[in-house]
Amino acid sequence: MITDERIARYIESLEAELPPLLREIEKEALQDHVPIIKKPTRSLLRFLIHQNRPKQILEVGAAVGFSSLLMSEYLDEEARITTIEKVPKRIEEAKNNFKRASKEHVITLLEGDATQILSALSLEGKKYDMIFMDAAKGQYIHFMEDVLNLLAQGGTLISDNVLQDGDIVESRFAVTRRNRTIHFRMREYLYSLTHNEALDTIVLPIGDGVTISKKQK
Repeated sequence: MITDERIARYIESLEAELPPLLREIEKEALQDHVPIIKKPTRSLLRFLIHQNRPKQILEVGAAVGFSSLLMSEYLDEEARITTIEKVPKRIEEAKNNFKRASKEHVITLLEGDATQILSALSLEGKKYDMIFMDAAKGQYIHFMEDVLNLLAQGGTLISDNVLQDGDIVESRFAVTRRNRTIHFRMREYLYSLTHNEALDTIVLPIGDGVTISKKQK
């Protein structure tokens, strides 16, 4: 938790409850130790979708499909979500959850490595009004070129878990050895986002850190 825990809990208490099926999927994911987006990030996604009314959303990192289903709750009728996942078990669970929610016509799951899929989508000339990055944190910087190509002008890029429980402010030598590569790459990613002239980016210390980038050019 990056912000004061008491304040965060109070703010979370003001939020409306999830629909019953999403509460059930959340419970199942937590029982299986599958990370899903934190409550402040859910609220942010809802707000951004209501404000921007995206017609096409791309999610990098489906896991069990929780965040795609959450976003689908706030979409206009004609809007669609494309999500990417490579772990076979998660693919099966996500597909099952989309079926449980009767959202197969709204959410398309692309199976495989995100690097290859993003590159292929970029070559096809696909464009998305909103992109939600919630995959392997050490890969964000490697996804960035294709992701920015895929983001439509005026589109919004949301990147989750960018502050690494606050470790991002530490020296690389204060971070455990196994996390140093991710630490270095995330710092590089944040610098690239905030210094890219084509983007207007804000870093928010909510959840585990979220960036919102608006494509200006």
